[in-house]
Amino acid sequence: MFLAAAAPQGGGLMSFLVMFVPLILIMYFMMIRPQQKKMKQHKEMVSSLEKGDEVMTTGGILGRINKIKDDFIVVSIADGIEIKFQKAAIAQTLPKGTIKSIDE
Repeated sequence: MFLAAAAPQGGGLMSFLVMFVPLILIMYFMMIRPQQKKMKQHKEMVSSLEKGDEVMTTGGILGRINKIKDDFIVVSIADGIEIKFQKAAIAQTLPKGTIKSIDE
């Protein structure tokens, strides 16, 4: 009968940490940090919106800002047609004259 005691696994916790810490760092620099930067840029863009800016919404609608009030804006998409959006729904601002150049 063999009653051999199992050999202790040396450095179990240490080897786990050596593998786990770099994995967390990689996830932070590859996923979390870029997303935070993107959110910060979007927040700055939304806070700098002004009446008359040409914008594109997350749904792809192009228009010109007519009114801004708190967290909502009114976007004119054609003559006499206005739509209300939350500021967060604005994906990007467009250079002046973009809408006019598309209509031509």
